[in-house]
Amino acid sequence: MLNQILKQEWGFDGFVTSDFGAVHSTVPSALSGLDLELPDGKYFGTPLQAAVASNQVSVAVLDEKLVRRFRTMIRHGLFDSPPKARPIAIQEDGVEARALAEAGLVLLKNDGDILPLNAAKLRRVALIGPAAEKAITGGGGSSHVIPFYTVDPLAGLRERAGTNVQVDFSKGEDVAQAVALAKAADVAVVMLADKEAEGHDHSLKLGGKQNELVEAVAAANPHTIMVLKTGSAVLMPWAAKVPGILEAWYPGEEDGHAVAAVLFGDVNPAGKLPLTFPMQTADLPANTPEQYPGENGEVRYLEDVLVGYRYFNAHEIRPLFPFGCGLSYTTFGYERLAVSASKVSARDLSTTPVAVDFQVANTGRRAGQEIAELYVGLPSTAGMPQPPKQLKGFSKVSLAPGTAGRVHLELNTRALAGWNPQTKSWEVRPGTYRIMAGSSSEDIRLKGEFTLVP
Repeated sequence: MLNQILKQEWGFDGFVTSDFGAVHSTVPSALSGLDLELPDGKYFGTPLQAAVASNQVSVAVLDEKLVRRFRTMIRHGLFDSPPKARPIAIQEDGVEARALAEAGLVLLKNDGDILPLNAAKLRRVALIGPAAEKAITGGGGSSHVIPFYTVDPLAGLRERAGTNVQVDFSKGEDVAQAVALAKAADVAVVMLADKEAEGHDHSLKLGGKQNELVEAVAAANPHTIMVLKTGSAVLMPWAAKVPGILEAWYPGEEDGHAVAAVLFGDVNPAGKLPLTFPMQTADLPANTPEQYPGENGEVRYLEDVLVGYRYFNAHEIRPLFPFGCGLSYTTFGYERLAVSASKVSARDLSTTPVAVDFQVANTGRRAGQEIAELYVGLPSTAGMPQPPKQLKGFSKVSLAPGTAGRVHLELNTRALAGWNPQTKSWEVRPGTYRIMAGSSSEDIRLKGEFTLVP
């Protein structure tokens, strides 16, 4: 993987480091392409010196590791200009942190246009949930950070709602209190979270009694909006009972400002899901004991190429929210798909990629951004099975109401090649290649095709 694929086939000329404590050998690790052990030299210190002295690891192997490390350090100027501590631009960085958080939020559901909220039409808002009290700046382990400041959700929501809107808060530990606040409010905003960290498997079920809290609040107020602050996909048994769902991930230090800006429409959401949210765990590709959690200390990877959304598509399993989906406060239309050629020679692909063009129009009433996605269905054979569609390109377009933009994407040899396990090589196979452009993996708006010939 490291020596052949990464360093040779992919041409990676940097150096490979280990995760902290992930090295468990000296000679095998050294010969398999590891260049630097972190955080210390338990295996790559004195033991590696002894391995070189005994000719178990050649000097040439050691030299290559050092060349890779020194070359990278020289390239980044670490010898000529060693890094020095500099003042951190806290406020300027905060502005950037807020923009990043806002851009990453994904609007998953917006029935009846419950969002964006209009402060002029609100009297009371109930802010409820364990993730509504403090800003969620990250997970555990390596993702844990100590921010210089935080904007908590309650503070951000109150600031944006203004003095004419009363924002009541309940952490949700007392469900009866939360229900009472929800009943008295025009809108209930419930914020839930998971606790992602290293060293354990990810559970798709929200911890504690968070699901029960949502059920109770949604029953008390039909105008309930869910804000999820999770590190990955989670199950939502209550999804059909709430009109609004916003995935905020771990928003960071500007949590309160970023989420409030999207809830009130100061920012038009444009994020798309980078993974699939399943209806139930049984729908996932790894759905047998030998796949997960494994048997007798061994885990078998039987999914082949059908991982993620590819598995859902191939088995026609309906997800809760599909890969690539994300709503906006405006609407977008797709039209005028054009593929550069109907017949393409495999020999010409390296110099002349297949060009795919189409138009995206803002058909709504406000400015917005759309991430247009291009999927390709490669020819599938018994020896080289392929999923029905694979993401091969995407482009974000910013459009004012009533305007349109042209999306241009190219498909080269790498994009159209499939892995042949028999020859252990990438191959572009002759046949029909299906072109699909749309707003998500399940929202395909335009279709085309071309034929690849030898």
